Amino acid sequence: MNIRDYTEKMAPLCQKNDAVSKELFAEYGVNMGLRDDRGKGVLTGLTNISDISAFKIENGKKVPADGRLLYRGYDVRDLVNGSMGRRFVFEEAAYLLLFGQLPDGDEMDRFCQILAESRDMPKNFTRDVIMKAPSKDIMNSMTRSVLSIASYDPDVMDLSVGNVLRQSIMLISIFPMFAVYAYHAYNHYEHYESMYIHRPDPGLSTAENILRMLRPDKKFSKLEAEVLDIALLLHMEHGGGNNSTFTTRVVTSAQSDTYSAIAAALSSLKGKRHGGANIMVMQMMDDIRSHVRDWSDPEEVSAYVDLILNKKAFDRKGLVYGMGHAVYSLSDPREVIFKNFVRELAEDKGRQKDMELYENVERAAAELIRKERKIYKGVSPNVDFYSGFVYNMLGIPTELYTPLFAIARIVGWSAHRLEELISQSRIVRPAYKSLVTKQEYISRQERKVRE
Repeated sequence: MNIRDYTEKMAPLCQKNDAVSKELFAEYGVNMGLRDDRGKGVLTGLTNISDISAFKIENGKKVPADGRLLYRGYDVRDLVNGSMGRRFVFEEAAYLLLFGQLPDGDEMDRFCQILAESRDMPKNFTRDVIMKAPSKDIMNSMTRSVLSIASYDPDVMDLSVGNVLRQSIMLISIFPMFAVYAYHAYNHYEHYESMYIHRPDPGLSTAENILRMLRPDKKFSKLEAEVLDIALLLHMEHGGGNNSTFTTRVVTSAQSDTYSAIAAALSSLKGKRHGGANIMVMQMMDDIRSHVRDWSDPEEVSAYVDLILNKKAFDRKGLVYGMGHAVYSLSDPREVIFKNFVRELAEDKGRQKDMELYENVERAAAELIRKERKIYKGVSPNVDFYSGFVYNMLGIPTELYTPLFAIARIVGWSAHRLEELISQSRIVRPAYKSLVTKQEYISRQERKVRE
């Protein structure tokens, strides 16, 4: 019997002995997933880095409101509006999250210079690490690269603020290279396509360099770079309570090194319940396109969305992907900001018909979910509803959708790691209610053979 046959045979034993009834969580007052029965997260820490709100107080009562996202106290809407026409929107917000204040002109120039100088990997690293054992799972490739590059750092375990900041900025700078080069290696060895490794241009922003390194001709339009820049900004940070950021803080609290903490965060983000929502939206939209003849007909679109909600179409899970959020109620501020840029890009790319379909699905899903489900806090599209559509219009392959999320989110992870190191002095150690009962030991000779 080989290991695969053995584990298939033994899996039911795990299912039998590891199953914990959901009713017991309520009986013992345990919040499953660190969330209460309304989805609100259990408080596990304090942070100065960002704030998410979806409610307001009216006449002493908490009522749903349009969502708000603050980076170090600054509304993301203001960051976007105040940075229009300038090249470094993502970089400006990265400075803000890392250092806690907005940069002036000289500070911004110096920070961008440091980022550019840090886009330099060890000699032959691309060949020896990234191009070895290429995988369709680019997140796994990125995780391997993060752990491998730790071997080149003589101060890997130095937890001083200055050293961790150096490591963080270096990883922020080279994450796009980890992702894009890993994709090109995979595309070459698995799809037999031409492989090209373009060096980043020190005079370009992060978004511009991603497009430059990804495309064979290195060319991109100003609008394309601006829209990708905004996407990176909006995915950069979302509070300490999301799974990957909490993972960063848990590993950091154990006083592990920066590379291990970021590798753990990547492993969290790649999970289907966390970073892959935009891919599911794209698959759902492809399914809708193939079953709805007139994309501009709201009634026909609504009828098919109703089938999806009632588990009669698409993956039959009853979910309209990209709709709703664990925190936001009436609106996701990231989606509200992003949608205007999506419209502009769709117009530029001649994808107005697709944009109309997305908007029809959005309206239909919101109305149907309100009618059929008990959504106490409201329902609206989240940022992932449109992000996959944008990446598709930019010619970015689906294998890079979640890695793009990571390229943005590593800034938030780094800020939270620094805050955890500076402010916290205890290892994160949650409590679990044990359901174990005392068993009488039976010697091996007396145990019955199980059929």
